[in-house]
Amino acid sequence: MFLSDDLLLDYKRCQRRTFLNVCGDRAQKEPERDFLLKLRDENRQQIREILAEEVKYVQPQFKKGDWQEGAENTQSLMAEGVDVIYRGVLCGSGDRWQNSHLFEMSPIPSFTYLAKPTFLIKQPGMSVWGNWCYVPVNVKLGKKPKPEYKTIAAFHAYLLARVQGTLSPHAELILRGKKQYFVDLESWIPRMLGVLQTCEQMLADRAEPEVFISRQRCSLCHWAGYCHEIARAQNHLSLVPGVTPNRYESLQTLNINTLEALAALDPFVDPELLDSDTAIQLQQQARSLLENRPLLRPLSPHLSQRNFPSAPIELYFDLEAEPDRNVDYLFGILCVNHQTQTEKFYGFLAERPEEESLIWQQFLALLARYPGAPIFHFSEYEVDTVKRLTKLYKNTPFPLKTVLSRFVDLHHWVTTTATLPVESYSLKSLANWLGFTWRDSDIAGDRAVCLYDNWLKGGDRSLLETILRYNEDDCRATYHLKTWFEQFWTYRSSL
Repeated sequence: MFLSDDLLLDYKRCQRRTFLNVCGDRAQKEPERDFLLKLRDENRQQIREILAEEVKYVQPQFKKGDWQEGAENTQSLMAEGVDVIYRGVLCGSGDRWQNSHLFEMSPIPSFTYLAKPTFLIKQPGMSVWGNWCYVPVNVKLGKKPKPEYKTIAAFHAYLLARVQGTLSPHAELILRGKKQYFVDLESWIPRMLGVLQTCEQMLADRAEPEVFISRQRCSLCHWAGYCHEIARAQNHLSLVPGVTPNRYESLQTLNINTLEALAALDPFVDPELLDSDTAIQLQQQARSLLENRPLLRPLSPHLSQRNFPSAPIELYFDLEAEPDRNVDYLFGILCVNHQTQTEKFYGFLAERPEEESLIWQQFLALLARYPGAPIFHFSEYEVDTVKRLTKLYKNTPFPLKTVLSRFVDLHHWVTTTATLPVESYSLKSLANWLGFTWRDSDIAGDRAVCLYDNWLKGGDRSLLETILRYNEDDCRATYHLKTWFEQFWTYRSSL
């Protein structure tokens, strides 16, 4: 079977994903998420911009899926000395290549390695064809040279060395903004071979890795729902907020494998495994989940002396942004007037990215209309954005310090005061726990980004209506959470 660079990349991110891609039940696999498709489109556009600058490049021709034919045609192009090969194919069997100390491993012969570097670039040097050789170049969307990028670059260089008879002087990454990065193969090939060997062994043994739910890592995976069901059935500790992979290893060392055992954890365990503050946090989180009730966190003297803000008129603020275009395109404000018992939503929407400055002024005008109203939000992003746009547009009609003093970060208040029986302290998780529901249950922040991108490309106004509805629900969820927390804070103050 083929062991491809795509499988190896998945393995670096999540071993279980590679296993399921090869051995899993396809019926359990979800469709690819819109945001992942958007990222792929952006990567293709990134590559197209680079191709437009190339004077000449050649792409090997072969039948779809016939990787051996693709590899043969790629080798023919390299033998001809073509300067730039786009989407070349490299194949190699699992036997050992002996010409360098870098390749000391014992591969499993049943695997055929498959790599598809973005470019193969001709350089002076010696190879089986003459006084030239090739360097693998990969184009990636990331801003930084992530370890998984370097691993795959080393894999490409490893296979290329087996074809051209010599190791490339380096491998190259082209990152966002056309930033170049050179991968040190002396360092990364041995690391890559270790990863490759463990990946091979897992697939050869059909050894299914343990489930571990990592919210950021799992968010774009098409096996996420399937793995989450298994984790819930097992009451897996990775569902406990605060249990990171490293902490999970520490808990296993301490023989803590169940929610009950975690709830009974001695806070003063070996500090090299878990410091006491972390142990107390995890113990309380497990108790909250087992008892299905909120628990009061120990409060610092500074926090316990603060008053939770409340006012006759309150504003609830949520932003929508398109990171790739570096634009905040929607400022949503829910104005709650407790005196008149009325609520009104304002959605300041930039139908084009260049309208950001306009909606910024509209947003500031609304804040000026209610100078005494606290501005509730859920995360640091809103504050960071206000700081950025104040600096960018230099036209705020009142001092930045005055505006920022009105902001109230509910996420900070909740997480420093209460431990709740939830799997995540995201707004959606907390509001759902409180019984709030979004009108469009399948929309999340990444999906809203895709909807806005599709609006810009196609002009379907229903997409804007969906985004506005989602943003309004985010504001209302923030209000719902604030109402509950205010009651919780009042109860805490009475203790």
